[in-house]
Amino acid sequence: MDIITVDHLTQDYGHGRGVFDVNFSIREGEVFGFLGPNGAGKSTTIRHIMGFSRPQKGETRVFNLESFHNYHKILSNVGYLPGEIALPEGLTGWEFIKMMGDLRKTKDKERLIYLLKKFDLNPAVATKSMSLGEKRKLAIVVAFMDDPEVLILDEPTSGLDPVMQQVFIEFIKEEKKRGKTILLSSHMFNEVEATCDRIAIIKDGRIVTIFNTNFIKHNENKVYDVRFESEKDLDEFIKNFPKAKMKDDLVKKFGVKDVFKKKLSVHVAVNDSEVNDFVAEIAKYKIKSFAELKLTLEDYFMTFYKEDKNYGGMLWKK
Repeated sequence: MDIITVDHLTQDYGHGRGVFDVNFSIREGEVFGFLGPNGAGKSTTIRHIMGFSRPQKGETRVFNLESFHNYHKILSNVGYLPGEIALPEGLTGWEFIKMMGDLRKTKDKERLIYLLKKFDLNPAVATKSMSLGEKRKLAIVVAFMDDPEVLILDEPTSGLDPVMQQVFIEFIKEEKKRGKTILLSSHMFNEVEATCDRIAIIKDGRIVTIFNTNFIKHNENKVYDVRFESEKDLDEFIKNFPKAKMKDDLVKKFGVKDVFKKKLSVHVAVNDSEVNDFVAEIAKYKIKSFAELKLTLEDYFMTFYKEDKNYGGMLWKK
C-alpha cells in the first residue's frame, strides 16, 4: 500500500529552477531516501507533499488524500521536520514543546522524555540562545514526540555534530523496525545508505534514477584495479583489451575502463558472470596485484553529476 505518492509533479519557477515531472511513491513501512545537492528540488517536492504549495501540474497525495486541499489533515498525522529551522523567539524549549504538543494533542510524556535523553537536549534554554545543533535537535524531538506513523524529514541532520548524526541514524533504524513510513531527504550519503530501502536521485529538478539500496551492496558489475610489473605488460594488455562494452548499464563484455600509466595500472569493468574468464586472461601477464574497487552510494551518485557518456552507471572513483 502506497502512503505517499508524487504523480507528475511540476512547478516551474523559470530559469531552470523548480521540479519537473517528478514521480515516485513510498510504500507503508518503507524508508525512502531522496538524495541530491542543495537546490536540486528536494525541499520544493517536500513542500508540495505537505500541501504547502499548489503544483502547476500533477499532484501529491498522503494517505491517498490530495495534499494541497487536505494539508490540515496531513499535518495532524505526519511528523514533519523542515530543512530550515525557524523557531519563535521569546520561548524556551519547554514552552515550544508544550505549544506544539497542545496543537497535536500529544499525551505521551514517556516518549518525550525518551527523545530528550536520546538527543541529549536541555529544553530549559531559550530558543533564541540555542545553537543551530540544539535547534535541530529540538525540531527532531517535536517531529517524533507524537509517535506518528509517517515522517517527512528534510535534511534532518544538518547542523548536528558527527556523534549526534550517528545517534540519529541509529534512531531511524529503530523507527524503521517499528514499521514507520519515512521520507528522508538528504545530501548525506552515509545516513541515506545506512537507513533507506530505496533511493531516488534528483538532479536539476528531475528524478534521474530510483533504485533499491541493495543494488549498491550487491551490484553485479565490478571494477578491478590491475597493476602490472612493467610498462611493456601494461601496453600489451591495453592493446589486446578494448574498452568495456555496455548495454543498459550492464557490462556486456569485460574490458578496460581507465588507464593510469604512471601507476602501471588499469581499471577493468567486469560482470560477475565473467570473473573466471577475466582472471584467466590477466594470468597471461606479469601482474603485481589486482583488487576489486568497492562501489559506494557516493560513487554511483556521482555518475549522474559527472559528464561521462560512455559508462553511464559504471563510473567508480579513481
